[in-house]
This record gives sequence, C-alpha cells and structure tokens, in this order.
Amino acid sequence: MIFAAPWVLLALAALPLLWWLLRVTPPAPRREVFPAVRLLLGLSATAETPARTPWWLLALRMLAAGLVILGLARPILDAGTTLPGDGPLLLVVDDGWAAAPDWARRMAAAGAALDRAERADRKVALLGTAASETGTAPAATPLMPVAEARPRLAALRPKPWPVDRAAAAAALRAWTGKAAGGGAVLYIADGTTGGAGWDDFATALAAIGPVEDLRDPVAPARLLLLPRAEADRLVARIAQVPRPLPAEVAVLAQSGDGRTLARAVAGFAENQAEAEAPITLPPELRNRLGRLVLEGPASAGGVVLLDERWRRRPVGLLAGDATAATAPLTGPTYYVQRALAPYTELRQGDLATLLSRQISVLVLADYVAADEPDAAALEQWVEKGGLLVRFAGPRLAEHPDGLLPVRLLAGDRQLGGTMSWSQPAGLAPFAAASPFAGLAVPEEVHVRRQVLAEPGAHLTEASWARLADGTPLVTQTPRGAGRIVLFHVTANADWSDLPLSGLFVDMLRRLVALSAGVATGDEAGGPPLAPAETLDGFGQLAPPPPAAAALTARELADAVASPRHPPGLYGPENGRRALNLANRLALPEAAPAIDGAREAPIAGAAPERALAPWLLAAALALLAIDLLISLRLRGLLRAATTALMLLAVVPARAEAPASPNPALTTRLAYVVTGDAQVDAVSQAGLAGLSEYVNRRTAAALGEPAAVTPGEDDLSFYPLLYWPIAADAPLPGGPALAALNAYMAHGGIIVIDTRGGEGSGEGFAPGAGVALAQLGQALAVPPLAPLTTAHVLARAFYLLQDFPGRYTGAPVWVQRDQDRANDSVSPVIIGANDWASAWAIDAEGRNPYAVIPGGARQRTLAYRFGVNLVMYALTGNYKGDQVHVPALLERLGQ
Repeated sequence: MIFAAPWVLLALAALPLLWWLLRVTPPAPRREVFPAVRLLLGLSATAETPARTPWWLLALRMLAAGLVILGLARPILDAGTTLPGDGPLLLVVDDGWAAAPDWARRMAAAGAALDRAERADRKVALLGTAASETGTAPAATPLMPVAEARPRLAALRPKPWPVDRAAAAAALRAWTGKAAGGGAVLYIADGTTGGAGWDDFATALAAIGPVEDLRDPVAPARLLLLPRAEADRLVARIAQVPRPLPAEVAVLAQSGDGRTLARAVAGFAENQAEAEAPITLPPELRNRLGRLVLEGPASAGGVVLLDERWRRRPVGLLAGDATAATAPLTGPTYYVQRALAPYTELRQGDLATLLSRQISVLVLADYVAADEPDAAALEQWVEKGGLLVRFAGPRLAEHPDGLLPVRLLAGDRQLGGTMSWSQPAGLAPFAAASPFAGLAVPEEVHVRRQVLAEPGAHLTEASWARLADGTPLVTQTPRGAGRIVLFHVTANADWSDLPLSGLFVDMLRRLVALSAGVATGDEAGGPPLAPAETLDGFGQLAPPPPAAAALTARELADAVASPRHPPGLYGPENGRRALNLANRLALPEAAPAIDGAREAPIAGAAPERALAPWLLAAALALLAIDLLISLRLRGLLRAATTALMLLAVVPARAEAPASPNPALTTRLAYVVTGDAQVDAVSQAGLAGLSEYVNRRTAAALGEPAAVTPGEDDLSFYPLLYWPIAADAPLPGGPALAALNAYMAHGGIIVIDTRGGEGSGEGFAPGAGVALAQLGQALAVPPLAPLTTAHVLARAFYLLQDFPGRYTGAPVWVQRDQDRANDSVSPVIIGANDWASAWAIDAEGRNPYAVIPGGARQRTLAYRFGVNLVMYALTGNYKGDQVHVPALLERLGQ
C-alpha cells in the first residue's frame, strides 16, 4: 500500500494536541429543578465543577480525526511496484496477433502503469510495435501528460498481423534522441520474437534506460496453421511455443453462419511445438465448413478461413471411346454427367487439357493409360491430392494399367446369360467404414458383369462396396496425397443396373465430397482480387482497413499478412479466396530475456484500490455517532429527534405525482442491474433510441422505464434491454419465472454484454462468464447468428451489420422458428454495447464515442435499434411474401 499524498500524514502529529483540547473542554451544565429555597437552609456550600469529557468519547473523536487524516493522504492498496528509473516513461506495447488472447490483461497492466506515472508526475510516450491499419510504421507518440495518454491507450487494438521488430527498433532509436534527460521503458511483451529483428529491438530497448519487461511466460499465443486436406478428413494443425507441461487444445469447425459442426482435440506433449487434430465430417457437412477456430480467447492467430480450395469440386470426364462418350443411354460418361451436373462443375476434353486446368476429381470411363507420358502425368496429379475415379469396361479388362487400387484378374466375370450357370448378383449393405455407409441399397440393382480383383489380405480394407456374394464392387487405395477409386463395372448400363438407380448419384456425390477443392481463377495470373472482408486482431470479419489492396491469385498464395494485405476473404462473392495469417508466417518462438531488464508477470497482482473513500466514509459515520452522543449528554436528543420527525412528515404529506400508467403509452424498458452507472447508460440509451424512433417512424414511444423482474409487471413493455454486469448477482426464482413468462408470451429481451468481444474486447471482463451462468438459469432457446436473411435485418432498414458502440461481435437470435410466437425470437444476445451508442445527454449530444467507425457506425447502431423496435412491435410482419417485390427492388436485384 502507498499514499498518494503522504505529506498529509504529518497531521497525525497534531492528534495529542487535539486530545488535550477535547479533554479540557467540559460538557455543558445540566439544568435541574430544585425544591423551595427553605429546603436549602442549613446546607453547606461546596464548590463543584462540571465533569470532564468521557475517555471513550475522546477516543471516538480521535479515531474519526485519524481516519480523516489517513483518507486525505489518499492510501492506495495493491499499488504494485514502482516504475523503472525516473524522468519520462516510454510505454512499449506489443500489439500484433500474439497479444490478442490476453489483451484485457495487457490493457489493465498498461493502465496501472499510467496510474503510477501520474502519481509520480512523469510524462509518458506510447509505442505499439505493429504497423497501423493505415500502413504506417511503428512510431512513438510525443511526450505528454498521463491524462492525454489514456485515450490513446484505450484506442489501441491488437492487429491481425505480426509485429515489426525492425521498424520498432528504429522508432526506439529515434525516441532516444528526442527524450531529454534520458528515460525508462515499460515493455508489455507478447512473449514471442515476432520474426527477425529481435536482437536489434532488444538492444534499442536497453539503450534508452532501465527496462521493466512484463510478459506471460506460461501461456504464449498459439497459431492455427493451414489445415491438411485428406480424402476422408480435414487435419487441423496448431503451433505454439514449446512448453514444459502437456496440454490439450480444441479446434472448432464452423460453418459460414457461425455454427459449430465439429470439435476436435489436439494434444501437446512436453516441449512439443506442433500438434494435429483430425476433423471427420460427413461429406454434406464438410462442404459447409467456413473456418476453423481455436477454442478459447479470440485471436486472429486462432482462425483459419476456408475458401473454395476446400469446398469447390470441378470434375473432369474422360472416356476410352471419346466419340461416343456422351451418346444418350449408351455413352460411357452419359450417366455420370447426368448424375453430377446439378452438383459440380463438369469439364471435358483430352487428358492433357483436363490436367492443365484445376480439377478436383477425374472420372475415367473404360480408359487405359497406355502411354508412358499420360500415365506419369496422371500419377503425378493423384499424388498431389487428386481423386481419380475409374470405371471398368472391355478395354480395362483386357489391358489393365498401373493406376488401379488392386491387381485385376485377366478378363472379366459374367453373371447370368446362356453361357453362365450363375445369376446376376445384387449389392450387399455398405460397411460402417465405407463413405457410402447409410445409403439404402435398392433391390432392383443387379450386376451382370464385372472385373475381378486378385484375392489377398488387403482386399477387405480396400473394398468400399461389395456384391451379395462378397466380391468387390468398388475398391480404393491412397496414392500420395490423393486416392484412386475403381468401380468394377462400367459407367453405363452394359454391365449393371447401377447407373440407372438413384444410388449411383448418391455414391458419386459422396466420392466428390471426399476430394480436395481447388482454387478459383487462374493461378498464373487472372484479375486482381479485391479485399471483401478482413479479420481484425480478435479474429472477427470486418470491413477491410484503408490500406488493404487487391491481389492476384498467385500473389495471394505467397502473400504475408500485413496492413496492405490483411488476412481475410478476397475476390467476388462467388469466388472468394482466403488469405490466412499462418500463410508464409514463421512458427512462433519464445523471446529471450532482455539484458539488464527487470522481468515481471503481466497478471497475478490484484487491481489497485483507493481506500480514501472508505476511510472518509468511516470517519463521517463516527462523527455522526459522536453527534448523537453529544446531543444525548446535553439533553437535546429528544428535541432533535422530534425536529427530524417533523421534517420527514411534512414532505410525506405533500401529494406525490401519480406515476404514469404503463398501459397508456408504449415504452421501452431496461432491467435494473443495481449498478448506478450501467443503469444510467441504459436510461440514456433507450431515451436516445426512443427519440430517434419517434423522429424516423410513425411509432410514438414514451420515456423508457426501469423495471425489476419479479416485482414489476413486464407485460406492458414490448422490449426489455438487459445489460450484463460481471459482478451482478443472478436473478432469483421469482425474477427468472417472470422473465421466462415474459418471453413465452411474446416479449423480447435484448441481452448485451457490452463489449465482451469484437472491437470492444477487454472493456467488459467477466461478462461472458456471467452470460453463461445466466443462460443456464434462463429458458433460452437454441440460438444461431443473426444474418441478413433474418427478418430483424430488414424490419425497417436493410442492414448488413448490427454494430453498437463496438462492432465485430456476432448477434444471436433464436435458431428454430416457433409458430406459437409468430416465429419471433424471444431473446437477442450481443456484445456491441448498443445503449452507449444510442445514449443522449440532457443537451441532446452523444456522450460516448463509438469504436472504430465513428458517426457512420452510430447511424447504423440507431438503425439497428429502429429495427429492434419494429421487430418487437410488428413481429414477423416483414417476413410475409407481400414485401418481397419491394425488398428486391431496394436490394437492386
């Protein structure tokens, strides 16, 4: 504990004088009623003096005086260590991708450092080690008072690219020359070298003066690497700085709308730098994957966006008899083309033409790779990740080549007919390990002729489909990164009824889904791909920064994440390409210690607490007690009590104005949290939104109301705004029952964690945990991210984003439609702090800044608020088909 004004403690020396003054001051004489004077005759006159002040009353007053002195000295508990050196302070903060997971703790440590600098009356400068969104290199701010540095620190955000050690070292050397009288450095490190240039950066730090190095050596950031696509799964790869203890990391496979489709766990052994987590999904779900996310704190390093290389499946078709390949009903590729045309992009041509283009699957119908160049080109294509699907036929039966999953017996086997004793065979059910598992086998499908595989122990593992007699129908084998699959029948109806059935379509779709996707566009060039959406430091997609530039497909494959090329999605909507942070990025390495620096952990110390308010409050309480005791000793307590009662009764007799009837005026309401500041923001926010709605729409909203669930009737209010505070207690049983009944009968609750993620990350620590606890107690339906297809996005304005004071956090609404409530979501959950964006003060101004979009973002926040009100008042009205023509006209479609 320290004292911000220690000179005030000198007043403690005056306490003995105060004791003496209080002790020699007697209490006032007490008036007594004496009997008649004659009763006093004969009494001896003795001189008497009034009694002194009781010792316990003196002790009470001395204690109150001591508390006042201590309070004025401004004691601060858990003030931390002193800052290094003296003179100006340079606060260096690593703000690259590796700092995002524990950004809130870093900002808390930086804020505590500014508090210490302010008490020491030291000027500060701020330096972020990553390039800014505009592309400018790191540069230190001018020296300034702490009060001016606080807004700059609050505006600092982690970047979705690495730190620039070389540019930061140059900025440090430039600042050394400008700082008069030397200085000191407080370095809040991310624990990694950040690539090349660490030694130069550490030398430049130490050259300024004393250095305090704050870092977290136990939990450095992890980096999600580009996954590896295999035929039957996707393998996620994670890199980290080697740690002395084993750990497990979970990877979430999410769809484009944010739904988690799978969760895989990777295990790190002691001092292991990389780990893998295989993700196995049905083909239908794998094609819906939009990104992989590390479970835990949000970071751009924990997100990998999946583009068309993982989803797009162009298929090449080639037949041994090219002239009759697509002949109706008899052509070798006729049925394959009809089966895949609705689901894939089909390409035809000779082998050289097909392999020169980007294809995912190559279907060969009775085609024999007899030429050595053709066989070599096919094998090279398969080993790079291609899926080769082959169909048998007379040519392949007579001249099998080397690109087959199994060795074939000479000739073919005929089932049925005048020269055979056997009958056409049906299909056996698919095994659980087969990609065709779960498909129904039609009884009418029979095989009349097939090529046979050489018997062997490997045949069981290689078979994906069999006939009823056990002979293989479909065999496969991996070859390099790709796979070869063989149908032991023809692709037309000459040898079997399989191409005539719906099972044939399903089997081909399953095979295509197992393949690896390809990139769109021409890898050797093509038009530039403009940035569409880019990741921020917390891994949330947002509009691209000002410095972002377009890239060609080839440049994008070799690009390194930077302000000019931030990680994200590039190109048109129907051909997006992903640039990920892990692309061409070196694996994270632990940063060595800085020579002569004092190291300390970022977290672990309790936050600073000012004791002055508590001490002064205790002193006032003691003085109040002293006043009551003094009145009692003087005999004035009864008169003072009577006067206070009269003062209390007079206002009570005044007729209080009647509270407005909530049934007569439509009002928005907010849930009282008990935190005066949070409730004031809610009141101002709903007042600002109501005023905006009244100006822009035909709705007429009254002043917002404060409600306490369980005590107030909630049925009068169409919309409840509920800000979540981390330290707020969970509502009790009656309150939960009232809230659940409110939602069940058509009410809408907007739950706001006020900056739990997105651009507001770190401004509401603990709100996410409080929300999780609340979700367990409240009857919240299954949720899904709010998209532009939802009615809430077009209830009044057509919106693409739903920001508040912050942006980037997803908004969650009810996933499934509930016809009993007109398909209206009873709960809407977000973290963008909408009330602060809507709030207005007594003069009609907006007291809270919006980050980072300014006035445009505030306008969108108001528009989202209008949509909320209209959604609450009209329900699913805008989902009716009658509005579709007008909406399409507005959208320009």
